[in-house]
Amino acid sequence: MRFCATRVGTRSIYLVNVGWLADYLSEGRDIAPPAKLGFVMFAASLLIVVAAYLLGSVPTGYLLVRIFRHEDIRSVGSGNIGATNVLRSGGKGLGAATFILDVLKGAAAVWLGALLASMLMPDMNYRDAQSLAALAAVIGHMFPVWLRFRGGKGVATGFGVFVVAAPLAALAAMALFAISLLITRYVSLASIIAAVSFPVFAWFSVHGDRPPLFIAVQSGVSLLIIAKHHQNIRRLLTGCESRIGSHSKAGTIA
Repeated sequence: MRFCATRVGTRSIYLVNVGWLADYLSEGRDIAPPAKLGFVMFAASLLIVVAAYLLGSVPTGYLLVRIFRHEDIRSVGSGNIGATNVLRSGGKGLGAATFILDVLKGAAAVWLGALLASMLMPDMNYRDAQSLAALAAVIGHMFPVWLRFRGGKGVATGFGVFVVAAPLAALAAMALFAISLLITRYVSLASIIAAVSFPVFAWFSVHGDRPPLFIAVQSGVSLLIIAKHHQNIRRLLTGCESRIGSHSKAGTIA
């Protein structure tokens, strides 16, 4: 709480957050003091982060392969739990289902984050709420608590979170992914190109309010996805990376 002080003679008169106090006295006790508002904001933000992380941490690829093939996807191919490794393991239908579900859980996390903010803290910037949820969901996918923090690389989940938060940019990045994949047949390279391009597309396609957190999360998620592909980058540089459709066990996962 901020105090303003002024001296009159030998006495000090303290004005306590004058704007809030005037509203408080005129409208009754329904208006929360600044300290309480700060706590509510923190609690709402924490709830958004936890809910989005838990949604993002659902290991869809691992669960689908375990349920339908009775295998541990972590012991197959690249050992990753994402859609590409599921596809390389021979499960085309499971690979497609993994991709779709990973996209949906990312989108659901951002939608839920905005909903919780509107219910618990209507004055919270909705893009900030979306940003918190987007980052938490992608981190949940990459580092799921259920699998000892060894998850996927976040491409599908990242696409899902930004389909809600920045749909035109997400669709443009996915189109570039598809074109890159058709030309190179490297899933990892196409994923990296899409991750690099997304913040650029978002900068030009997102209009209206763009708070600093929203911009920072766009770049942060892209950097996380690229960092998760560090082994793929090494293989690309040495010419050892597997192309989609090859029979190599050194698969890459998006």
